[in-house]
Amino acid sequence: MDLIPVKIPKLIKGIYPNYIWDMPFLDKKTIYLTFDDGPNPEITPWVLKTLKTYNAKATFFCIGDNVRKYPDIFKSVLADGHAVGNHTFNHLKGWKTNTEDYIHNVEKAAQLIPSKLFRPPYGKIKRKQAKLLIAQGYQIIMWSIITFDWDTNLAEENCFKNAIKHTENGHIIVFHDSLKAAKNMQYALPKVLAHFSEKGYDFKALSF
Repeated sequence: MDLIPVKIPKLIKGIYPNYIWDMPFLDKKTIYLTFDDGPNPEITPWVLKTLKTYNAKATFFCIGDNVRKYPDIFKSVLADGHAVGNHTFNHLKGWKTNTEDYIHNVEKAAQLIPSKLFRPPYGKIKRKQAKLLIAQGYQIIMWSIITFDWDTNLAEENCFKNAIKHTENGHIIVFHDSLKAAKNMQYALPKVLAHFSEKGYDFKALSF
């Protein structure tokens, strides 16, 4: 498994300045929750219900094939006022996929996902792939904080700590609405919402 820091270092952000790593500070303290790999009929409805409890909005980076299989859940995400983004059709790793096939896979997902927000699966995308997508009007959305909720060896409490330890105004946090991440995410998400709500933060969807 590749070593990924919980908080993305400034050095990495500087190497890839055309990617979005966090959002500009607002007068109101704001956090941007994101969820990758859905929609999932067993997990996504729970996420939507939990977000609604805190009047929180989020951004869901969806796999095109999951949107194809579960269109009603995808519609529920949109109906609840959340933003959506493209996460390729088949969750491709850009570093191991030739550029033509990668772009075609993104375009296939775009037929189902009406968004110019794009997050590369695994955070791995070749510079040429990113350049072509940006030329097509996509915003490459990365993250400030990653929770590691998918790591089945990670204790639930540590997933929660990952989500709050370094988080600041304008940060983008990654969770996953997937079966693999369910145990950690379902433990951490309500606590994250409660923790930052008590500190006066809003939770907003990404918007450009």
